Amino acid sequence: MVTHDGWTKSTCAYCGVGCGIEARVLGSGKLEVRGDKSHPANFGKLCTKGIALGDTVIEDGRLLYPQQRVAGEWQRVAWDEALTTVADKFTQTIAEYGPDSVAFYVSGQLLTEDYYVANKLMKGFIGSSNIDSNSRLCMASSVVGHKRAFGMDSVPVVYEDLEQAEVVILVGSNLAWCHPVLFQRLRVAKENNPELKVLVVDPRSNESCDIADQHLAIHSGADVALFNGLLHYLADHQALDTDFITNHTNHFDMALASAQQDTNTQDVTGLSSAELEQFYRAFAEHKRVVTIYSQGVNQSTQGSDKVNSIINCHLASGKIGYVGCGPFSVTGQPNAMGGREVGALASTLAAHLEFDQPEEIAAIREFWHTDSLATKPGLKAVDMFDAVAEGKIKAIWIMATNPVVSLPNSDKIKTALENCPFVVVSDCIADTATTRCADLLLPAQGWSEKSGTVTNSERRISRQRKLLASPGQAKSDWWIVSQVAQRMGFKEQFDYHHEGEVFREYAEMTGLNQHVKPRDLNLIGLAKLTDQEYHHLMPQQWPVLVYQSELVNQRLFTDKQFYTANGKANFLAVSHRVPQRQISTQYPLLLNTGRTRDHWHTMTRTGLSTRLASFHSDPYLMIHPDTAQQYQLNDGHIATVSNQQGKVRAKVMFNDGMKRGELFMPIHWNELTAADAKPCSLVDPRVDAYSGQPEFKCTPVAIVPEQTQSAVLVACDNPIILNDRDYWSRQKIAGGYLYHIKSDRKLADILKDLPASKGQEVSYQSGSWYLKATRQDVKTIRLVVASGISGFKQKQVADVAELFAYNEETMSIQQCIHWLEKKW
Repeated sequence: MVTHDGWTKSTCAYCGVGCGIEARVLGSGKLEVRGDKSHPANFGKLCTKGIALGDTVIEDGRLLYPQQRVAGEWQRVAWDEALTTVADKFTQTIAEYGPDSVAFYVSGQLLTEDYYVANKLMKGFIGSSNIDSNSRLCMASSVVGHKRAFGMDSVPVVYEDLEQAEVVILVGSNLAWCHPVLFQRLRVAKENNPELKVLVVDPRSNESCDIADQHLAIHSGADVALFNGLLHYLADHQALDTDFITNHTNHFDMALASAQQDTNTQDVTGLSSAELEQFYRAFAEHKRVVTIYSQGVNQSTQGSDKVNSIINCHLASGKIGYVGCGPFSVTGQPNAMGGREVGALASTLAAHLEFDQPEEIAAIREFWHTDSLATKPGLKAVDMFDAVAEGKIKAIWIMATNPVVSLPNSDKIKTALENCPFVVVSDCIADTATTRCADLLLPAQGWSEKSGTVTNSERRISRQRKLLASPGQAKSDWWIVSQVAQRMGFKEQFDYHHEGEVFREYAEMTGLNQHVKPRDLNLIGLAKLTDQEYHHLMPQQWPVLVYQSELVNQRLFTDKQFYTANGKANFLAVSHRVPQRQISTQYPLLLNTGRTRDHWHTMTRTGLSTRLASFHSDPYLMIHPDTAQQYQLNDGHIATVSNQQGKVRAKVMFNDGMKRGELFMPIHWNELTAADAKPCSLVDPRVDAYSGQPEFKCTPVAIVPEQTQSAVLVACDNPIILNDRDYWSRQKIAGGYLYHIKSDRKLADILKDLPASKGQEVSYQSGSWYLKATRQDVKTIRLVVASGISGFKQKQVADVAELFAYNEETMSIQQCIHWLEKKW
């Protein structure tokens, strides 16, 4: 949809807030991006990542053509050959080993149309449910909690409720960093209404605490004990909604009895009686309470029970189904919700239709015209890659995700894929930790090139529109999957020519069996959209029974009717359980992992932006100064964190908001951007028994300082390969890349090991630092600055980046030297 002044409306590529953007192509070819003031998710606001979207739309590093590995080397192949190879390999594998010998691992970066076609092929025609999403690492516990309580994966709250609430509780959610625009809305709401209370439940004092009235620095993993204590408190203080409990819920007595058995709440949570009393009173005494939760709740071996412990308290107090209240799971990815809708998870079938409903299976068979429909759940993410490692899965197709970095025990994932007979990866980036393990690469369109829909955390469907032509031969994911399906013999069922056709079929599918068993996911009002209406589609919040162009907010359960057999919500009896991995004398610290404000997942996109990269050049490790002193760590120095699975190295960052004995490390860096920097390699692959979601927040580790005596900065126009014996990290700068190297070796040894470069070299030795510049065609292609100290000051790092960015023949090597001398 193009506005009158030439801006095209679309949706941001990052988190689950689903911010609307407007973009236009400037005369220079650069994409200019601004917030869409008309979009109900953000009303024109964007975070640092959203503002920098235009920086990442470049061909640098893109996968442009299909490539096949032949004798260890990549060779370009035609699309027809690549698609036929995938179809033949999967067909042969299925014929020899059965449908469960193959798998798809997909992503919340896919559009709904992509998701739908992939799910249809795997479950509907291959006949296996071995399709799972990286959303398994994100929101799977919420899916389970919703289905157990409400009968469906239903999100009852809308964003507007944050502004209407009297109390907003953030549990395991650093909203300020992970959903920044939603946090901005909450901040403004509090400024406009000083009576609004914000309560933060998190082991560390994070950025969201800036507006908090109370911060509960809970022990990691103690959420069930906290909310069981709240349920007990509500019962003891006449704060139950007995009418709602009696008429609209099941199993309250069982849930309360279980909560009353958790009697040592103070010891388990690490909170004082005064802190608990203040928190419990705030919830009990206010009618409009929203509880926002995210990965701190979900990413746990008890994640599903944590979700239900929160929902229990909202049901018990009747705080659900009306303005300004309810439990609210905020999703991590731009289309994690879309994947849940279409069924691109191994544990669900399609469109909120389930495996355990024979009439729903029959309806899907008829709708898809298939006799091969899968009738049982498949392998969830961790189990799927275990099956790859065990040789049970012999062909896997990975789409728009980087599991070699993001899955727990990630080094094992790498080995598993290296040994798998056939690995195909669809991606827009050529070189990732996962593409390095592939046999065949398929170039997919990236954000700004593809067209389709995404669904955000409040169930709102928005259009992502094509803004730029695709580079090389990149194609949309739905087209790639459809073409493979046709070559596997399913031409009639996958004969799509436009993403709008896929969307209409999906929307029609959501109407199946609604007369038998009503479901909240119902898009029947969008099933007859014309191509023109699809192109101009405004944000829609489901259910959508009738298409309407105006914006509406639809809370669920306003009629107090739920999607269970008797229409009543279910309480769940849950009990606190300690995390499965505990600290020990060998591994005495707890490692928590998560996102930063300025980077996204494995940095394949945000790592291309010089302004985003400038905020943090190195992987870092937050630690309380007292804990650092105990382990002889210095702020800004390098430390090694390890356990029985591996080790990571990162820069120490003192932070008074950390709990003593705990560490925090971002998930973004990996072997392409730093040495030994994958925190997920330390994470144990044990999972929640119901959701299959791993425990990323509570990993026992040890820590030791790394001794360094030399520091080197290498600015260069293209990426280089460095020796992992030294600590190094890579940062995007104007005109190229800046490598930060620290080592316990002598400078001469480090410099000798740097990759050779062609060109005219000039070197210079100052009193405290050494410079070597390499020029080719009057352009500086490499600048090496070294020092016999443990590190450079931040300003010195910026100076080297700035000097390299000049990169012009008007500045001689001698002038470069004099420029640095003057600066330093």
